[in-house]
Amino acid sequence: MASESEVEPRLVAGRPQLLLLCRPFIGLDQALSSSFQLLRPWESPLPRDRFLAAHAAGIHALLSISLAVVDAPLLDALPALRFVITNSVGVDHIDLAECARRGVSVANVGTIYSTDVADYAVCLLLDVLRRVSAADRYVRRGLWPLAGDYPLGFRLGGKRVGIVGLGSIGCEVAKRLEAFGCLISYFSRQRKPSTTYTYFPSVCDLAAASDILVITCALTTETHHMVNKDVISALGKNGVIINVARGALIDEAELVKHLMQGDIAGAGLDVFEQEPAVPKELFCMDNVVLSHHTAIHTSESFVDVHQLIIASLEAFFSNRSLLTPVLDCRSL
Repeated sequence: MASESEVEPRLVAGRPQLLLLCRPFIGLDQALSSSFQLLRPWESPLPRDRFLAAHAAGIHALLSISLAVVDAPLLDALPALRFVITNSVGVDHIDLAECARRGVSVANVGTIYSTDVADYAVCLLLDVLRRVSAADRYVRRGLWPLAGDYPLGFRLGGKRVGIVGLGSIGCEVAKRLEAFGCLISYFSRQRKPSTTYTYFPSVCDLAAASDILVITCALTTETHHMVNKDVISALGKNGVIINVARGALIDEAELVKHLMQGDIAGAGLDVFEQEPAVPKELFCMDNVVLSHHTAIHTSESFVDVHQLIIASLEAFFSNRSLLTPVLDCRSL
């Protein structure tokens, strides 16, 4: 095994190299280029594998943007890699076991998106219940003077809301919905002793006791298709599902089937199983609100994330403590 001195990144010849797996968001590229020598494979005439081979010896850090996959083949191609940072909260696109085996530390952006995602979850829920987007389409199509008032929506206050995953985002959702007078309960890997919300030991039990399910948990092998046929059926015909986490947490085919059959009242979906593909059956449903994995996206969050990514990279290259570590192999 290489010694610590052999694998420690060095600030040689000015700025350290940083591999970008895909194009960064607006502003981040410029912000990064002032501190790091950016390697952009998509700009090279070389195939990606040859580009990586040409630069591999000097690549100690990479930035995964837009859930760009970091898996064993990529790690094989980058033997000097020691740090992966992603601009997401979830790390299901990163093979953590392989990173740990190779001594590659991993960081995400921590809780930086929590308030924005929680706001968006509430927006989706209000939209589904009060039919805001559907009413907007109704007016724009000129149907108001022809068909009269649009069908009534439903009140949010007093609804029983079950939160799947009471982490940082889940807690922010709960705080907002309490202000609407909702009754909050939750399912998490462990009971949270710091909260008075009612805990349920299974998602199915939570669904049976809820009018609304809000999904905010991480996607893992254990949580894949956690919201399945049994859970959706337990939620019932008047139930609503909101998902601002990961699409594969829901058995999407079962959700579509239940919506088509009228076995669930509605859904607000910011994420899907096979993004950017969205089941076409959902497009004609006025009780379903769709968006393009955008719950995290605000002008303010972009500024915050840019600053955090740069600070995290500077901490790594200066051999200081990582700011938002998911896996810190330097402490092992």
